[in-house]
Amino acid sequence: MGVDPGLVATGFGVLEASPGGVTIVDAGTITTAAAQPLEARLNALYRAIHRTVELQAPGLLVVEDLYTEYRFPRTAILMGHARGVIYLAARQLGVTILALSPAEVKRAVTGNGAAGKPQMQRAVQTVLGLKELPRPSHVADALGLAMTGLARLTGRLPVGRPIVTAAPADGSHRPHSRAAVARRPGS
Repeated sequence: MGVDPGLVATGFGVLEASPGGVTIVDAGTITTAAAQPLEARLNALYRAIHRTVELQAPGLLVVEDLYTEYRFPRTAILMGHARGVIYLAARQLGVTILALSPAEVKRAVTGNGAAGKPQMQRAVQTVLGLKELPRPSHVADALGLAMTGLARLTGRLPVGRPIVTAAPADGSHRPHSRAAVARRPGS
């Protein structure tokens, strides 16, 4: 499972490898309302991630690491808060965590450590055999993290045509009501 952390939008993508290829089990974003206090947003993110990790039971959670060239230090601090609650949820559920730098993931997926968002989206689409670009870009980044984590485990990037499954229609997959989760399997 890959997670692209953020307070406004956290992308996630769950992949499963099989002899026939790679399956996208779930993908989407978790959003919080900017008008809420920080502690409410962190609580909503924690609950949503905890519920998603609990439901998906991944063997590995790959999280985007902080990078050192933040133009705005406050952004790094807020990202650290988001990463902290993600780490807490994974730890509580006994899931191993791997932090990867954005440049390492971009290099693994696109061949260019400085790739932009559109290039990353196209590369994820191509590698996973998706009909459409994964949107929003947070989902593409999360799937890229999951792909790179899978490559670390298997020694190669997953290639193939995934079987895409939909999130339950009854909404049982939705975490805490204060966090909005948008799921776009296969997109």
